[in-house]
Amino acid sequence: MKTKLAACFVVVFYLLLVSRPILAHHSMSIYDMSQTVTKKATVENFDWSNPHVQIHFDVKDEKGNVEKWLAECPGPNRLSKTGWNKDSLKPQEEITITGNPTKDGSKSIRLGKVVLPNGEELVGRIR
Repeated sequence: MKTKLAACFVVVFYLLLVSRPILAHHSMSIYDMSQTVTKKATVENFDWSNPHVQIHFDVKDEKGNVEKWLAECPGPNRLSKTGWNKDSLKPQEEITITGNPTKDGSKSIRLGKVVLPNGEELVGRIR
């Protein structure tokens, strides 16, 4: 019995010794970083939560149809360092939003910045 326990201890010890921390984070490769889009938008929802803050917003197309869009943002901790807080955006607020579009053409962007109605700019990430 003591031999089995010692063997288990040795195996666990060596597994821990050779293992490395893995950063569990997805890539931003879905976004076309060579392009930037700017949209006049209406905030639908501002989700201030980890791992990424999300801005759900509506954009009217050239025919007046409403399109549902999503902006993926850094986490709350990183955004708060650039002046954001959980009350930075309100539902139905008119904004101008800029970011990198997805490569597949879906209605999603990686946030660059938001310009509020009063002209204040909220930066989404520091380059």
